[in-house]
Amino acid sequence: MSSKVLIAVVGPTAIGKTALGILLAKHFKSEIVSADSRQFFKEMEIGTAVPSSEELKAVPHHFIQHKSIFEPYSVGDFEKETIALLNALFQKMDVAIMVGGSGLYVDAVVSGLDEFPDVDPKTRESLNERLEKEGLKSLQDELKKRDPAYYHIVDLENPHRLIRALEVCITANKPYSSFLNQNKPQRAFKTLYVGIEAPRETIYERINTRVDLMMEAGLLEEAKKLHPHKHLNALQTVGYKELFEYLDGHCSLEIAVSEIKKNTRRFAKRQLTWLRKNENILWVNHDTKPTDILTAVSDQLKILHHDQD
Repeated sequence: MSSKVLIAVVGPTAIGKTALGILLAKHFKSEIVSADSRQFFKEMEIGTAVPSSEELKAVPHHFIQHKSIFEPYSVGDFEKETIALLNALFQKMDVAIMVGGSGLYVDAVVSGLDEFPDVDPKTRESLNERLEKEGLKSLQDELKKRDPAYYHIVDLENPHRLIRALEVCITANKPYSSFLNQNKPQRAFKTLYVGIEAPRETIYERINTRVDLMMEAGLLEEAKKLHPHKHLNALQTVGYKELFEYLDGHCSLEIAVSEIKKNTRRFAKRQLTWLRKNENILWVNHDTKPTDILTAVSDQLKILHHDQD
């Protein structure tokens, strides 16, 4: 068994994953692999809470703003590129750090991707037409009926994910979730999940503060530049969709900002639902002293290595 370990820092949005990742990377003389699918795109900076220039300089980061919103980039692409990168990193270090709020992307690297049936392009087209004519709620209701298990963990505000799940449900006449967690490849490393938790009120307060800071930093101006491309998959995300509604004259700016906060809170709730299924997470409180976190992580690494001996 390999002695190489990937430490995956997970938790809800705005909880402090970037800071913890940097702490761990410095301590273990390592590098950070971002698994935040919103931070891949160079045109989306403010609304995705990309690490600051100081944070990026603190330790080497990978997969931050390395793609354009105009380039197709799937979770499968990310898995292949990340495994290749980790193979290279593990040539020179024993520990690598992965940081991200996109559970699907983290799981793809740790466990591999599930295999799904081939989908008829016409099914996808009809679902896209339904989205245009009947709106997002129609797809949400259909998924709830066909696959209630996946309905409770998917990002319900992401039409791309809803259509992907529904096209599999329709093609196979089976729930999308029935294809999850089947036979997966063996990785050449062990994984230690470190999750950051806090009381719900604290998480929500941090989210509200972050959104206010994003608006002060120029999120509306960023959204205006991206508005002509609002149909792209990369932009079907919280923080931009709501401002596009404002720019299209469908609501006031005050309501748009309120919706960003509400939808980000919902997103955090779904992130936690996804993570709570994983019984192997070492949970630390958001205000735990850094030295105590490093001690707890080091102890878990010793246990991992002991189990391999």
